[in-house]
Amino acid sequence: MKILVTGFEPFDNEKINPAWEAVKQLPNTLEDIEILKFQIPTAFINSYEVLFKLIDENQPDVVLCIGQAGGRFDFTIERVAINIDDARIADNNGFQPIDTPIFSDGETGFFSTLPIKAIVKELNKNNIPASISNTAGTFVCNHIMYALLYYIKKHNLNIRGGFIHIPYIREQIINKKSTPYMELSTIVEALKISIKTIKKYNKDILVSGGLEF
Repeated sequence: MKILVTGFEPFDNEKINPAWEAVKQLPNTLEDIEILKFQIPTAFINSYEVLFKLIDENQPDVVLCIGQAGGRFDFTIERVAINIDDARIADNNGFQPIDTPIFSDGETGFFSTLPIKAIVKELNKNNIPASISNTAGTFVCNHIMYALLYYIKKHNLNIRGGFIHIPYIREQIINKKSTPYMELSTIVEALKISIKTIKKYNKDILVSGGLEF
């Protein structure tokens, strides 16, 4: 299996982005899995232009995008991306779309095609806090997840794809009192487990991952 894993560059006045800090520490191979690692811009238009080019050039079996979700406690595997950009802040190019469809010919939403519940189960089994997330937000993380799944469907590609959000790491919360974080080494290990689980499960397991609200 060949998996393409992306992490975003820093944004919103942060000096680092834990997504890329973790992704770049992944090995080039894991068991019999080839891992291709790339940084993509935290910018609405540029991010998917870069991603589409990487997909075309590398022909992966799986694409896994990683992003920062400062304020979340655990490793969250996204279930769905929606066809809307509604940015709280401008991206790294100074662009701030509001209530704008990502693709005018796109569906309302796309679901991850990764074994999201199996990933959560394997992470929890290894004492790493993880859960299903039912919103990837409306910033560049949701944007790239939606664009990825849109591109796969539009071009009828035999690729599985999805998105994982990770918390801040220790270095980022020095001046953010009472803000949750996760050690970078734990995030890297969680990504390794996630990748191995993606390889193991072509179909997700049937367990509850729902919420009451």
